[in-house]
Amino acid sequence: MRYPKDHGQQTRRRIVENASYGLRQNGADGLSVVDLMKLADLTHGSFYAYFKSRDALVVEALALAMDRTVAHWLDLTQGLPAEKGFDAVVEAYLSPRHRNNPARGCALPALAADIGRSGPEARRTFAGRLEKMIDIIAGLIPKKSPSDARHAAAGAIATMVGSIVLARAAGDKRLSDALLEAGRQAVRDQTGSATAEASPAD
Repeated sequence: MRYPKDHGQQTRRRIVENASYGLRQNGADGLSVVDLMKLADLTHGSFYAYFKSRDALVVEALALAMDRTVAHWLDLTQGLPAEKGFDAVVEAYLSPRHRNNPARGCALPALAADIGRSGPEARRTFAGRLEKMIDIIAGLIPKKSPSDARHAAAGAIATMVGSIVLARAAGDKRLSDALLEAGRQAVRDQTGSATAEASPAD
């Protein structure tokens, strides 16, 4: 069977794409090479034709997931005044919809702990994308100096990530919803934002 010239590139992209979903759903330590290839409906025997190691795939899948969060935030804030853009990011992040869909959500709450135990390349990739995320949030806090805005942005992201982690871990929906609201309130308090009280619907 003859394949198109870009078949290899398409297959590689499909592996990375599916791995990014699987890793966010199950964690970086929760999937073997066999599992990662099954996500793309491929056998593990072909894995090394595309990646030099499992860690190399994890790094690419992590980068893709974080890049998509950045793109999502840029889409949410496009055309909005800074404060409304900030509110839009916080409300979308600390929402039941995001809590309930880790596979397509932000990589930070899903993978940060695992990446902390990974090799230097994964940590560098993580840190570089995290810096971009901090930059975006800092740009939505214009009433502070650049250094204060970055400090506030880092705190806001840390609060949002921690809130999602706890909300997902809570077995009780009422407690989980309360944790999301507490996170939204904490971000408001940290930044002086007038973020809306109500969360978006599921």
